[in-house]
Amino acid sequence: MKTSVSVVCYRYKVLANGESPLMLRISKEGRRTMKSLGVSVDPKFWNFDTNQPKPNCPNRQLIRQIVLKYETEYNGKILTKEINEEEFTPQTIVAEQKERIKAQTVEEVYKAIIAELKERGSAGNAYAYLNSYNVLKSFNRDKPLHFTFSRIDADYLEKFEEWMRARGNKDTSMSFQMRTLRAVFNRAIKLKAVAREKNPFTDYKISRFNTRTPKRALSKTDVMKIVDADCSAESDSCRLAQSVFTFSYLCGGISFVDVANLTSDNIVDGRLIYTRRKTHKLIRLPLQPKAQEIIERYQQDGALFLFPILSAFHKTEQQQRNRVHKVISKVNERLKEVGKELEIPIDLTTYVSRHSFATVLKREGVSTSIICESLGHSSEKVTQIYLDSFENSQIDAAMQHLL
Repeated sequence: MKTSVSVVCYRYKVLANGESPLMLRISKEGRRTMKSLGVSVDPKFWNFDTNQPKPNCPNRQLIRQIVLKYETEYNGKILTKEINEEEFTPQTIVAEQKERIKAQTVEEVYKAIIAELKERGSAGNAYAYLNSYNVLKSFNRDKPLHFTFSRIDADYLEKFEEWMRARGNKDTSMSFQMRTLRAVFNRAIKLKAVAREKNPFTDYKISRFNTRTPKRALSKTDVMKIVDADCSAESDSCRLAQSVFTFSYLCGGISFVDVANLTSDNIVDGRLIYTRRKTHKLIRLPLQPKAQEIIERYQQDGALFLFPILSAFHKTEQQQRNRVHKVISKVNERLKEVGKELEIPIDLTTYVSRHSFATVLKREGVSTSIICESLGHSSEKVTQIYLDSFENSQIDAAMQHLL
């Protein structure tokens, strides 16, 4: 007797959501077994003659894909058994499935990743995936991503890229979006929500994007123009911008978010000691007199933080993140104004101070390994990215002496 495989709506069981579960039914020689697919549907939307969702069924396309997936998979298993003349029963076929494949939508996988990162306290990474989700949702005309990963093929990625380009996204931004989406797709493969051979990133290469950033480092002369600029008559926001830039330059290129979180506990015996939030590396640096002067300028009795960026009001990590984002935007606006007044050749941002710190030290003969340690980078390879523009100019000059 031929073995039959079908997916049925088990209407005799009603779940808490008022729906009935979809079950895989395998029958052979009067013996039958059922296996839940982890998906449910309202019986009124199910055609019990064809064992398919009705045309008006919500998420009909997704359910049809799930039905086809399981029927194809188990029919394949049975065919293999029959070709090899192996004995089997419906129960043994189901029992052999060691890894239960759970069909999940793109929406479900994104939300699971974001929730997991938040639970681990990785708010920054969670925000990055949330940003990726929102961009992809906009591409999907602001509709939830209620489709499976098999829909995301190379053609889909090409259209996604075209859509981002049409909105003025730069290569660095598009590269970030594609790398994040690739990470989500890899998670889906791991979860068995999509077959590995369906991975579109084997054909669609993210390396197509030009992610080389423009020169961000200043010469020591230009840095000193900013450090020595007289901002006493300027607004508080302008003075804060100059102070943060100078402090970062003098303190190992400390990032803005790390500056914002500094407290008096980070100053020990004339040294700045803190754990970098991005890489979790412990940084120990001597506190330059000018940097100490900046700290004293903003020191207030009872203040929780050294700089007037965060306060006791910002209790949750999300409140702190929102505040840092708001202040850094204003600081960078003021720095651009300062840069134009001082005729600095590039747009100033807080990040320029970090690059400038690394480049000035390199030009003074300091080894890349020491600069790497000061910046709190995970490897010298990352540090080298900061120094590439400088190294290239050195090589260009050296080549002039060949003839």
